[in-house]
Amino acid sequence: MSGTTVQGAPTRAARATVLGAAGLTIMSAALIAPSLPAMTGEFAGADVLVRLALTITSLAIAISAPISGAVADRLGRRPLLVGALALYAVAGTAGYFATGLGPLLVTRVLLGVAVGGLMTAISALITDWFDGRRRAAFLGMQQAAASLGGVVFLPLAGVLAAVHWRLPFWLYAAGALVLPFALRTIRGTPRTADPPAAGRARNSGRIGGIYLLALVATLVFYMAPTQLPFLLAGFHLGPAVTGAVVACSTLTGAVGALAFPVLRGRLAPRVLTAGSVVLLGLGWVVIGTAGSAGPVVLGLLVGGVGVGLVVPDLNLRLAELAAPARRGRVLSGLVTGIFLGQFLSPLAAQPLIEVAGISGAFTWTGAALAAAGCTATALHRNERTS
Repeated sequence: MSGTTVQGAPTRAARATVLGAAGLTIMSAALIAPSLPAMTGEFAGADVLVRLALTITSLAIAISAPISGAVADRLGRRPLLVGALALYAVAGTAGYFATGLGPLLVTRVLLGVAVGGLMTAISALITDWFDGRRRAAFLGMQQAAASLGGVVFLPLAGVLAAVHWRLPFWLYAAGALVLPFALRTIRGTPRTADPPAAGRARNSGRIGGIYLLALVATLVFYMAPTQLPFLLAGFHLGPAVTGAVVACSTLTGAVGALAFPVLRGRLAPRVLTAGSVVLLGLGWVVIGTAGSAGPVVLGLLVGGVGVGLVVPDLNLRLAELAAPARRGRVLSGLVTGIFLGQFLSPLAAQPLIEVAGISGAFTWTGAALAAAGCTATALHRNERTS
């Protein structure tokens, strides 16, 4: 296809609404990261449960996303998007009022269900609305919006946490601001004219590989919000500055996402994917070898470009492999991979941190990722020349 929109294409307002909703997603669990030290003081003796308030949201997203995919395919994208926005606003802000860790963790689980629904509905809508080059371009815009959401919300969360640890929970009220626009602008689910995916067994293997790559890449990337606050503490940086530094990765994530459509038209898909992984790895090596905050920022900028490229790339590859009737379920698996990586990141990094320290963990994971990306690129070139 030539890259046109399909029949029933969205209005400009509908496209803006979807991008606004996308800005609420990727870094949503991390918004309370600057509050964690104060929360530890508030709930004395419950350090593990306090940290769980951050990661349990990612686990809830990973578990609930396949259910959201089935809902998107059976009931439509619009009901899922509207319901998820409402739950996002209610569950997210409810954390401000929670009087104990138990109720707080419940609100974080419900927030995860909402984010899983949001991401699945958004990706399914975009791949229904567009094909070809326009699909690639809008998936890049979706990731750019998600990254810019982190640029705005993470530093603001740091500033609010410096005033009181509960205030960042009010940032989730942004879901209530987007909700009326979703009700007004999003119509019933249009369908693309894509033919059913052929070779289901072969496609299943490829889809599983994409899920695994998403999990690994996110597991590495999420070391930024979970480990960098402790690394930056050695440079005597406060919560507000730490939030701004971590947001650097989301800033260049937007740059990478906006560059994605152009690069997708010029590079083979596997080369683009491998190059994205290499950039993320190189950025983490720079962080691991940094002796001050400046190189840390540089590493985040480089790694952020890689993440900005890889997420829309994997979304597009899944959309091309999935039959339209199963697109919501297939795309929801990517959401599961991304947020399962977020949940597992601190658990997987801890043994390496105990052996090599936080800096060493960044260095070794970055080097391994970069080496894997370079190897994949070399193998692809050998296949083409043989």
